[in-house]
Amino acid sequence: MSAHASRHISVLGREAVDYLGPRAGGIYVDATFGAGGYSRSILDVAGTRVIGIDRDRTAIAGGFDLVDGAGGRLTLVEDRFSHLAEVCAAQGVDAVDGVVMDVGVSSMQLDQAERGFSFRLGGPLDMRMGHSGPTAADVVAKASEKALADIIYIFGEERHSRAVARAIVAARKDAPITTTQALADIVGKVVRAKPNEIHPATRTFQALRIFVNEELDELHEALSAAERVLKPGGRLVVVSFHSLEDRIVKNFLAERGKVSAGSRHLPEVAQAAPSFQILTKRPVTPGDAEVAANPRARSAKLRAGERTAAPVHAADELPSWPHLADVMRGG
Repeated sequence: MSAHASRHISVLGREAVDYLGPRAGGIYVDATFGAGGYSRSILDVAGTRVIGIDRDRTAIAGGFDLVDGAGGRLTLVEDRFSHLAEVCAAQGVDAVDGVVMDVGVSSMQLDQAERGFSFRLGGPLDMRMGHSGPTAADVVAKASEKALADIIYIFGEERHSRAVARAIVAARKDAPITTTQALADIVGKVVRAKPNEIHPATRTFQALRIFVNEELDELHEALSAAERVLKPGGRLVVVSFHSLEDRIVKNFLAERGKVSAGSRHLPEVAQAAPSFQILTKRPVTPGDAEVAANPRARSAKLRAGERTAAPVHAADELPSWPHLADVMRGG
């Protein structure tokens, strides 16, 4: 593993593994392998097996040394974490004892200028976690003004989304927008910086990154996939980094952890039995020491649940927000 990756410490790593509760002989899915922090901790428990998934082949390649040292107990697969059930099946695994996922862009990806995730580092306007599909530059070039405004408002929670979209459309008529600096400059002209607040381009970059990687759709599907593969008593642990992700995890666990109270008026209303017992009544957040050591941890929230023996619930419908394929088709 690279020197950079070996120094990486997962946000809320200790707490995540504590909630996961790995035990000897258990099979676990590290659904967002990254630098392997969770996998390494799970493998510290003798006899465990880990299936690590990451759509970023750079992360997979960075984990080969860990694979070599794991004595056959770690398998790495380049794929989306929404496919975790299919990945497990391909490994001959029908049910697992735990799934852990750390949602969003990794520190390693943010720190690589050539990946185009950060406006603080000059680079191509790429933002793909994997190595295929449209880039952020493609979206900025192709999307209509309305679609851009919707993307920036929904996924970036940027209240100046219409002004930003208008500025992008005007600027791309003069020249293609192909670098992080070019986009940041455009946004900076319509979203004014205020003292002690985030950079004006932060929300727009977040929105494009989430949209290009279909992160929220992926999360919805990954949670349902985890529900399908977890054994009774198996644990699901999710660390998220902003409110959009956390809301999805919170609602997923709340819906599947709901116990029907019934009523004397409608005593026979059918409701699916709870498929999870919620382990975190409130989200777990980093302590002051962790935030001081890693400022990117400040917004992290951990939620966890334990699978019951109840049948899997029907998969949730994806929200009717903009979707990448539709926008790239001109929809």
